[in-house]
Amino acid sequence: MDLEAFKSNHKTKYLADEYERLLGERTTVEAMIASDSSMAELGGEEVATLRGQIEAIQKQMTEIIQGDKEEEEKPKEIILEVRAGAGGEEAAIFAQDLALMYEYFAEKKGWGFTKLDESQSEMGGYKEASFEIRSKYAYDLLRFETGVHRVQRIPATEKAGRIHTSTASVVVLPIFPVKHFEINPADIEMEFSRSGGAGGQNVNKVETAVRIIHKPTGLAVRCTSERSQVKNREKAMSMLMAKLEDIDRAKKESDVSADRKGQIGTGDRSEKIRTYNILQDRITDHRIKQSWSNVEKIFAGNIEPILEACAKGTVGDADDGE
Repeated sequence: MDLEAFKSNHKTKYLADEYERLLGERTTVEAMIASDSSMAELGGEEVATLRGQIEAIQKQMTEIIQGDKEEEEKPKEIILEVRAGAGGEEAAIFAQDLALMYEYFAEKKGWGFTKLDESQSEMGGYKEASFEIRSKYAYDLLRFETGVHRVQRIPATEKAGRIHTSTASVVVLPIFPVKHFEINPADIEMEFSRSGGAGGQNVNKVETAVRIIHKPTGLAVRCTSERSQVKNREKAMSMLMAKLEDIDRAKKESDVSADRKGQIGTGDRSEKIRTYNILQDRITDHRIKQSWSNVEKIFAGNIEPILEACAKGTVGDADDGE
């Protein structure tokens, strides 16, 4: 055991000092027994007691160091993606509603929230969009949001008052500080273009937008959030690494598909984890079979009760639900 390593850590220094003191005390007792056989029984009991104390401190120090290591390897940020599924324009609007819900929630928690890229529909919804959320608590709270979400409501564009059912997919990808594999530069193709706002406004005259294609898998990521091409390239690489590590983890888990489609589904109405029924003011998570009311408040970012229930519950496959 490297005692100096424990001494150099402020969390374990006092334990290391006590560990060293107990070792010295044990050595003294063992020397006393060796020089005086009449002390063997009494000294033996003392050595056994000291051994137990030494082992307990060693275990405590090891657990503290291991806890620090796990904390260092824990994701400090995530990539959150939303994508419109079945339902046309209404699905794109719903995808935007979900993105705003997560943004409002992040604001309430004091987390960093940055839009990395977006593809808007004609009515301003999201065909797809990617966001970066920065907090060491984000992944633990949002990890179970991955899946297909369904909404049942009368769209503002519906003149006949008919109820529409639409879906949107959510993917939550952790960005780990410790990388488990390297990307071969030869496997990457980069494209650069100009970033622009909605309707062509605020068009950047410099090619700062970055799109990276990973040739072996066909994965493509794009980042337009920064004014600097270098920063957009760094964030795009983080996005790509998060996707590749997600695929790698999926391959190691027998119950999870290695293909990204297996994680987010096809966007079809039948593949859902949660339903947002606006007319009945009810949100139901089909995996834990639990419902909540006050949909308007939840869309405003008050989703923590749902997130905590999913984290505590046994989140399995979605049932057929409503």
